[in-house]
Parts: sequence; C-alpha cells; structure tokens
Amino acid sequence: MTELNRTPLYDVYKQYGAKTIDFGGWDLPVQFSSIKEEHEAVRTKAGLFDVSHMGEVEVRGEDSLAFLQKIATNDVSLLKPGGAQYTAMCYEDGGTVDDLLIYKKAKNQYLLVINASNIDKDVEWLLSNRIGDVTIKNVSNEIALLALQGPIAEKVLQTLTDTDLSEITFFKFKEQVLVAGVKALVSRTGYTGEDGFELYCASEDAVALWEKILEAGKSEGVIPCGLGARDTLRFEATLPLYGQELSKEITPIEAGIGFAVKINKEVEFNGKAVLKQQKENGPTRKLVGIELLDKGIPRHGYEVFADGEQVGVVTTGTQSPSLKKNIGLALLKSEFTQLGTEIKVQIRKKRLKAVVVATPFYKRSKQ
Repeated sequence: MTELNRTPLYDVYKQYGAKTIDFGGWDLPVQFSSIKEEHEAVRTKAGLFDVSHMGEVEVRGEDSLAFLQKIATNDVSLLKPGGAQYTAMCYEDGGTVDDLLIYKKAKNQYLLVINASNIDKDVEWLLSNRIGDVTIKNVSNEIALLALQGPIAEKVLQTLTDTDLSEITFFKFKEQVLVAGVKALVSRTGYTGEDGFELYCASEDAVALWEKILEAGKSEGVIPCGLGARDTLRFEATLPLYGQELSKEITPIEAGIGFAVKINKEVEFNGKAVLKQQKENGPTRKLVGIELLDKGIPRHGYEVFADGEQVGVVTTGTQSPSLKKNIGLALLKSEFTQLGTEIKVQIRKKRLKAVVVATPFYKRSKQ
C-alpha cells in the first residue's frame, strides 16, 4: 500500500476528534464532530478548515503573463497586484486539466493554487507548456493553507491582527499579514458560498495558527470542519469540484463556468477553438441542478433517464443540510436542461422521479 500524504496539521487532528479518510492520496479529516453540525456552523457562524493539501506553484519571469495567458481560459492581463482570479486550464479538445486560482503578487510574479489530486499532473502540464523566460516552482510542501469560512469570519480573525481585514475585499489578498504572530498571505475567495478568508503560511506555523484561530473563535461558536462539510457547502453554492463537475472529459462551458472562459482575448489559449464554438453555439450537454421528487438521494455516477433513454449522469448529489431536500448536479443532454423538465435517476434497481431546478441551490443573503 502507498503511504498517504499528510498535512502539517495531521498530528493535532485527533485532539479535535477528527475522523480521517483517504482523499485523493491524502489522509484528511472528513469530519470532527458531524458533517451537519459543521455545515451549520459555517452557514451561521464560522468554521475552520485545513486545506493544506491544495497545491501551490510559483510562476515568475519576464514572460510569465504571456505564459499564463496561453494556459489559462480567463484573461490574466486583467489582474492587478493584490488580486486573485478563478480560471481553468484546458487540453486542446476543451477538456479540463484543472480549475485553479491565480494570485498576482507583483509584475511577473504569480502564485497558482491547484487541486491536491492534480499537483504532479498540473506541474508537468505547466512545464510542458512553458515559453520564454518563465520559472515554475512547486512550493506545495512549503505552504500550509487554512480557511476560516462563515458570516463571523472577519469578526473573529480581526481580533488576531492589526491589518484592517475589511480592506481585503472579494478576490483580493494581502501578503505579510501578521495573524496571531504568524506571517500569512490572507485572501478572500471562499469555496463555501459564505464570506471568509484563506490564510497561506509556512508549513511549520500551521499548528500554532490553527490553535490560535480556534481559541479566538471558541466563545463565538467557531469549530474545526472537515471535507464532508466542505463538500456539502460548495455543492449547495454550486461550485464545481474537479473529478466530478470538471474533468478531462468535461469542458468548463459544459460545467457552467463559462464566465471564466474569455473567448475574446486575443491570445490563442489551449482549447480556445472548441470552447469558442461551445460558447457561441451552446454545448451538446450542460450541468444542471436536479431535485428528487421520489424518496432517494442522487449520488455521483448515477445514470439519468428521460423517455426511456439515458440522457446524462449525476456528478454530485446529497441531502442538502440547508434545504433539507435531496438534490444533485447532473450533466445532461442540452435538450433536457430546461427548468421543470422531468427526468428519472437510476438508484439501485429503481428509476426515481426528479426535476430540473435552478442553481445555485443556496445563495447567502448580503448583509
């Protein structure tokens, strides 16, 4: 058996009651208390996640912008220092290599945040697409990443720093922020549908930062959270998960993240021709929300039928903790994606009634 990767926080998981699982080769906490309790904490107060399994890659050099424009579907030229951008990397056929965040630290200096299960593949892809004066360095092992998510995240975190966190607006970041005496890059991108912050720090500082944040938020109801709640939260907000909503076989347009595909940018990026055609003419299949009308829970990989023929597949599904409904995301043939379209989901030996519904399933109310 291959030994699982562990984050710098692994040794303190047990103190907080963590139940760990194998997640893409990483030994990570699926929950600390219960998925429902952690989900509720993030929706109403705040929860702290260890997301140190995510990968980080530094891109530097005179040609770094030209390089990123070639490999990214979004328009990286729009980024200013202190800004972050969500994008995808694609193969020439439009299939997705990965979805990622690009942080612009300074001119010719960027930080890419990639999915944990794709680190080796992504770094290889970046190196094979390198052009001109560009240095690519995988710094994943040097960096730990904590995420404090929820409506009171700013209030709790502000007690630990002199930096005015209200100045870090959505998809912006600041470097060298002292949080409880620990230097961190602090951003505000979120993956839960709630407000919140991501804190990138040196691996050796992760445990101290984790404990200080939980201590500061204890009286406010802040609790540690695992992958289970992270998945139900991102799913309700209809944020894609690589390997489910996005993959080598699924394009960003099909997955509903066309906003991150800028077909009008002048640069010829990987997959542009296919993505342009899909964006202009519509893809032959699309990701939609579904709700079960019969009793049952749709799960990843379940087949979807209409008029007796298979028309798609479920990518993610669960009983929504916030909505108390059995819902899912499904990739369906485009002619079956209109709101209100009745379909059937194959669950074991039965085909259960479902209907196409609007997404996102959950949207936080703006204060």
